[in-house]
Amino acid sequence: MVLRGIRVLELAGLAPGPFCGMMLADFGAQVVRVDRPGSAWDVSLLARGKRSLVLDLKQPRGAAVLRRMCASADVLLEPFRCGVMEKLQLGPETLLKDNPKLIYARLSGFGQSGSFSKAAGHDINYLALSGVLSKIGQSGENPYPPLNLLADFGGGGLMCTLGIVLALLERTRSGQGQVIDANMVEGTAYLSSFLWKTQHTMLWGQPRGQNLLDGGSPFYTTYKTADGEFMAVGAIEPQFYQLLVKGLGLQSDELPTQMSMADWPEMKKKFADVFAKKTRAEWCQIFDGTDACVTPVLSVKEAVHHSHNRERASFITDEEQHTSPRPAPLLSRTPGVPSTKRDSFVGEHTEEVLREFGFSPDEIKQLCSDGVIGNTKPKAHL
Repeated sequence: MVLRGIRVLELAGLAPGPFCGMMLADFGAQVVRVDRPGSAWDVSLLARGKRSLVLDLKQPRGAAVLRRMCASADVLLEPFRCGVMEKLQLGPETLLKDNPKLIYARLSGFGQSGSFSKAAGHDINYLALSGVLSKIGQSGENPYPPLNLLADFGGGGLMCTLGIVLALLERTRSGQGQVIDANMVEGTAYLSSFLWKTQHTMLWGQPRGQNLLDGGSPFYTTYKTADGEFMAVGAIEPQFYQLLVKGLGLQSDELPTQMSMADWPEMKKKFADVFAKKTRAEWCQIFDGTDACVTPVLSVKEAVHHSHNRERASFITDEEQHTSPRPAPLLSRTPGVPSTKRDSFVGEHTEEVLREFGFSPDEIKQLCSDGVIGNTKPKAHL
């Protein structure tokens, strides 16, 4: 795999950091999650392919252990607020002095500078500050977040992964590591570059929820079916729109023109009435195999069993029969090969990892005795 041999130390955190670490592991990196003492389990549930070491960074000797490990690591992924690592004497200046080749990835909500840099926040707050939240929601309703996917995982975890891969590539030329300031506000704003570049066009000229791509148009929205399910419609281009109208059994010459925005509310009602007369399965029979851009809105469970996804093996099942998406994108020669083993117990690999990083048995025993490290062994099932 493309990242084989890359050593990553991931300081345990929530959502975006674990997602970043999982992606690196999926594509071959050796990822060690550094957990806090007292953690019972990985709350992110994104531990695929990782090993776990328990280390108390609040103790000076614990911080010293991590510093020693970073001296031979390729990547450090830290998810804390600005200044936390510096208080632990583990800031970039210290660690890059020890190891000039280290990629020091800092993944935070607001970034390493600015008036909000030390403030608490969550996906919805980062989304709000990026300007993107103001564009999401139905007409006449409050803005609402699309789960916690956009800022946490898109603007945060995914952008941080890109930064790490870019820094690793640059290191092959310069031999030098560097610091990555990945944060959810700027990452989300960057993801929305299309929105910024088109905000003064007809795409976004109306209030929230009344535009072409935000559910305002009758040909780019969802409709409820007779059995309480939903169909998604994305028939933007005229030729696709004509196929939509044909599939609905309507006559184009009896409808307003497609881009007559004043008529959109009435057209949505007309389309909704038609969709409500047939089940989702019946609409799939009508639109499958056409270019009308009409597809069923599948549940997570249904997506796994859809014929297209099955044909592409888009989902994998681990040894505990849990299903999750296969790594993307799909590389032709060096695709990601995710682990199908169970997730590691917190602290399961503490001794193993420390040995690999050059700690002697006596050192490990002393660190364990002094409560600097933790060690959890799986119980045998008899």
